[in-house]
Amino acid sequence: MSDPVQADIGLALVNILLLGILFVVALSIARIRSLFAIVMLSGVYSLVSAVWYVVVDAVDVAFTEAAVGAGMSTVVLLGAMLLTSRTVKPDKKFARLGPALVVIATGIMLIYASVDLPALGDPTSPVNTGVGLTYLQVNWADTGIPNVVTSVLGSYRGYDTLGETSVVFIAGLAVALLLGFGERSLADSIRKGDRLPTPRESEPAKDEDDAS
Repeated sequence: MSDPVQADIGLALVNILLLGILFVVALSIARIRSLFAIVMLSGVYSLVSAVWYVVVDAVDVAFTEAAVGAGMSTVVLLGAMLLTSRTVKPDKKFARLGPALVVIATGIMLIYASVDLPALGDPTSPVNTGVGLTYLQVNWADTGIPNVVTSVLGSYRGYDTLGETSVVFIAGLAVALLLGFGERSLADSIRKGDRLPTPRESEPAKDEDDAS
């Protein structure tokens, strides 16, 4: 049997490694100017976040992050790039000072609030003494699914999961319709330099049709 202390140290090292990767990726996103690189690094950030959620036993959040963050969002952002330039416009002087102060203040508040959180896996924490304990006791008899998180998502709150999936699908479909795909899409027209005629430009053609 493995030593619990060594297992805890190994888990802590994995958490530090993943959080370090997230910090480096986030810093790179804030520094680079290429929109394509920003979109790709955003997908990497979501994928690493999904791995970290699995490490802390938040499998449901990891699944959503991998599907929506690393998958769908990356595709949508790549499609949106067809409607804009490939590089970020230069910032004005001290333009990032305000957002940086907001991020620092928010980070300090989150760190301060995390001090009162129970330890990971604490059996006396509220999540392990309330309804969560009931699920652990009746899950196998009710669903026959060994993973409690999976049974909660697919059985106990199956309709809620179906609704969330439908919302994500409809949102992706709406974005795809707005961006368009193929030779007649809005993105392709803008990329080729084409534009739709203005109402003033289309009036002479309409008058000629009426005269004929």
